[in-house]
Amino acid sequence: MRKPKITVIGAGNVGATAAQRLAEGHLGDIVLVDVVDGVPQGKALDLVQAAPVVHHDGMLVGTNGYDATAGSDVIVMTAGLARKPGMSRDDLRDANAAIVADCVSRAVRKSRDSIIVMVTNPLDVMCEVARRASGFPRERVIGMAGVLDAARMRAFIAMELGVSSESVFALVLGGHGDSMVPVPRYTTVSGVPLPELLPAERIDAIVQRTAKGGGEIVQLLKTGSAYYAPAAGVYEMVESMVRDRKRILPCSVYLQGEFGLKDVFVGVPARLGANGMEGVFELKLTAEERARLHASARDVAEQAAKLPADLGKA
Repeated sequence: MRKPKITVIGAGNVGATAAQRLAEGHLGDIVLVDVVDGVPQGKALDLVQAAPVVHHDGMLVGTNGYDATAGSDVIVMTAGLARKPGMSRDDLRDANAAIVADCVSRAVRKSRDSIIVMVTNPLDVMCEVARRASGFPRERVIGMAGVLDAARMRAFIAMELGVSSESVFALVLGGHGDSMVPVPRYTTVSGVPLPELLPAERIDAIVQRTAKGGGEIVQLLKTGSAYYAPAAGVYEMVESMVRDRKRILPCSVYLQGEFGLKDVFVGVPARLGANGMEGVFELKLTAEERARLHASARDVAEQAAKLPADLGKA
């Protein structure tokens, strides 16, 4: 039986760590692509040499071109400029849009049936760039955002309560950035709603910390940005699709009427399976939650409207 083939574009910290998680999770053969000569080759070789110790037999190849990516089932896009201290995700838009358009266009020429998982920031706008550059239907362009944001919220809740993070389920909607929408009402600990376990002021503090995203990590590191948690988010999404698990995960999806939104990428719960995004799971939101989600979507739409009209067109 043919193994799945997964291309990871960008061999920086996020891409290389994602490649490691995907390979060690036995999800398939991995192709690591980067423009810097020697970097993807060296990192792939290092991961190959680790394979006998961590017990996986996936093939890993590093390359500066796209021939080796042909026939990929999933393309994970991580390449782009990292956010620096004091730099918003929106500041990255113009620089990273050109990178994403070029890389995606080249990759999909070799893999017309692939599913794109976008990681490059600003995430939701880069999903729109990938949609234009690939020409793929919405089911096959998905952003890794809510999985990461929810994981951060789950970690903060577990730390606050002194419980296992595996017992915590959290929901974060909206754009991956300052306007994300954590939803405590749908957040539970072993099935118990969070508002029954923590006072409102502690929940608000957790929500505010979650909304900072990776900014807290950037400030602590002073150079560089988060990559362990983003790579874990990539793994969770790809694993659900490669193994056709049909998991409901918060992802950036191109909405077509769901939640009253249309023609915009925004984070919502979605079912991920072998065909990519196989459906949006619509939750009942309060008027306030819906208003915040729509405001977040407007922020994304305003940024996407600033992209060049011909971006990604061959």
